[in-house]
Amino acid sequence: MMTLNIYGQQLDSRLLIGSALYPSPHVMKQAILASGSQVVTLSLKRQNPSEKSGQQIWRYLQEVIAEVHGHLLPNTAGCKTAKEAVTLAKMSREIFQTDWIKLEVIGDDYNLQPDPIELLNATEQLINDGFKVLPYCTDDLVLCQRLYDLGCQVIMPWASPIGTGKGLMNPYNLETIRLRLPDATLILDAGIGKPSDACLAMEMGYDGVLLNSAVALADNPVLMAKAFGQALQAGEQGYVAGIMEQRQTAHPSTPTLDTPFWHQNS
Repeated sequence: MMTLNIYGQQLDSRLLIGSALYPSPHVMKQAILASGSQVVTLSLKRQNPSEKSGQQIWRYLQEVIAEVHGHLLPNTAGCKTAKEAVTLAKMSREIFQTDWIKLEVIGDDYNLQPDPIELLNATEQLINDGFKVLPYCTDDLVLCQRLYDLGCQVIMPWASPIGTGKGLMNPYNLETIRLRLPDATLILDAGIGKPSDACLAMEMGYDGVLLNSAVALADNPVLMAKAFGQALQAGEQGYVAGIMEQRQTAHPSTPTLDTPFWHQNS
């Protein structure tokens, strides 16, 4: 696989994985290792290493990140305003010692859809403060363009609402974003339900996939994590190799025109 570039950092894996919802910290660690991912997301609201309640998971995450020479990606999950997200991002930078931030500003509790106005506001503030922002957004071309213009080298549109597992609901929108933002690093985030969803995203030319629920809630999270890692490799290789164009009519794989026929003399 080709390397994934996140703000100048070259990564061997194109899969980013979350650390929530696993049945145990041990299973979380084994699943992350099986995925091959080098980027693990963590919410400060859920896990704070300075608090005793989060020390066990934090210890496991440190072990994983050290083993894979990876990176922690704090996120602002649960924030509903730009002010709240900016405050949490600054706390994350101080605690986790990274200027990477997965920016989430939720505008609706029903489908957890990002608030585009608050998201743009928070993005501008954080970029001006030196953060490397990875914004979670909908599959809206104009919003993605605005985020890119603000300075986001990485943009993360959703496949479908968080945790639904519905996969790529609007392939046309996602393909259009890829076409119109050829220089942006695009990572599909949220709604991925099965390995074939991730493979399809990579076949579209996306640079990576971020997921959590599809692995953590599987009957066998470790095996599912491995499956997703392999699916991303297959999708990327298919995209690089060049996928054949669809046709309206059938074409025989072994045409008879101009093909020599050998006849046995009787």
